Amino acid sequence: MSVLPIKIYGEEVLREKAKAIENLNGDLVKFLNDMNESMQAAKGLGLAANQVGRTVRAFTIDLSHFDVLAEPKIIINPEIMEKSDLVVTGEEGCLSFPGLYQMIQRPNKITVKALDLDGKEYYYEAEGLVARIMLHEIDHLDGVLFIDKLTAAQRSLIKSKLVRIKAGERV
Repeated sequence: MSVLPIKIYGEEVLREKAKAIENLNGDLVKFLNDMNESMQAAKGLGLAANQVGRTVRAFTIDLSHFDVLAEPKIIINPEIMEKSDLVVTGEEGCLSFPGLYQMIQRPNKITVKALDLDGKEYYYEAEGLVARIMLHEIDHLDGVLFIDKLTAAQRSLIKSKLVRIKAGERV
């Protein structure tokens, strides 16, 4: 396995909508495992495929942050089946925005349908921070960045930070 470079805000692939995975072949499974290793090396909570340059509909989430017995999980072709009406505000960061953290509103609970690495369909119920991370990563797969959830006034307050991130600086 190898660590893949993480794309930074300003790179076009972050705005591209990912395509569903139709064929889980050996090369793709290797890529997904490399993506998982890349997330762990960066000490991230989640990482979407387009954050490492491929527009395939998959992301990884490190559940060991919430349960010491849990392993990181690769989630393929996720679909949100249900969202709670309860929306909560919480701090979010992103490996593609080094050093930037913002308060973002998201549903508190979701149910996601996805495939595992064996191509088997399953449902996953997530709540709280795990739901937030999954929604953040699913947004990435749709070409949506967490800064898109901010108001125009909030975005204007971080404009100089975004310019610095595009220039390769950590804010």
